[in-house]
Amino acid sequence: MTLLEIPAESRRERSTPVLETERLILRAPQLGDAKTIAKLANDRRIAENTARIPHPYGIADARQYVTWANETRSESAFLVTLDDDTIIGACGVGQGEGDNPEIGYWIGVRYWGNGFATEAARAVVDYAFERFHYDALHSSARVTNPASRRVLEKCGFQWTSAGLGRSRALNSSVPIDRFRLDRGLWASLKSWGKMKRTT
Repeated sequence: MTLLEIPAESRRERSTPVLETERLILRAPQLGDAKTIAKLANDRRIAENTARIPHPYGIADARQYVTWANETRSESAFLVTLDDDTIIGACGVGQGEGDNPEIGYWIGVRYWGNGFATEAARAVVDYAFERFHYDALHSSARVTNPASRRVLEKCGFQWTSAGLGRSRALNSSVPIDRFRLDRGLWASLKSWGKMKRTT
């Protein structure tokens, strides 16, 4: 992974690095991205499997997300792009329930099944452990979303419990599985070469 600084006008954009993986570039969202973000995120299959994405999801929602992503200091938000800057999703890390740092991600439906979520999540996990020196990261997946569970497991996350989580799209609580990844386990997996791209 390579970290490069983004030249930009806002304080947040200047501090958000570019993360590069084998096939992806993760960068700060910009207002010019709002139309594409809205087009990808306005899919019920995405919204129902995330905590924060409403449905329907319009350009105003995307603009609000970009503004928030570039102003917040408690989270790091990245757009996931191909090397030609085609936006395919988003991934980020920030404070979740209580003081637990959490990662979250979504990939546009047309890009599912290519291992992009795993590749992006690994880059953000690496960034979170290196930049913020967290002892552990947390995440969750709806029990009806086995693909997201596989992403977390491929990144080394281990199941910790089941519970309920809020879904903004459904305006209700939904059953979720909770996961945790310790810094020591992540370092061990990386040193053993277990963090190579797998689809």
